[in-house]
Amino acid sequence: MIFHNALDIAEIVRQLLEEGWEIDPEDLAHISPYLTEHINRFGEYSTHELGIQPEAYDPKLDVDFTQLREQDLTAAGLGQAA
Repeated sequence: MIFHNALDIAEIVRQLLEEGWEIDPEDLAHISPYLTEHINRFGEYSTHELGIQPEAYDPKLDVDFTQLREQDLTAAGLGQAA
């Protein structure tokens, strides 16, 4: 965010200079690309799920990976006869 804001500020300053505005470096010193009033940097998290017990893990998942293995071998050039 800071880098993006700095680029935006620089572009606006360039545009103002091209339009003939006089910009005092002391005024620019008061502009910060690190404004965070509108950004929730740490997010909002719900913690009510912390007390919910998850279902037991089933190590015998019924998943057929045959097609994926065949695709990987073909992509590597190993699934085709020479």
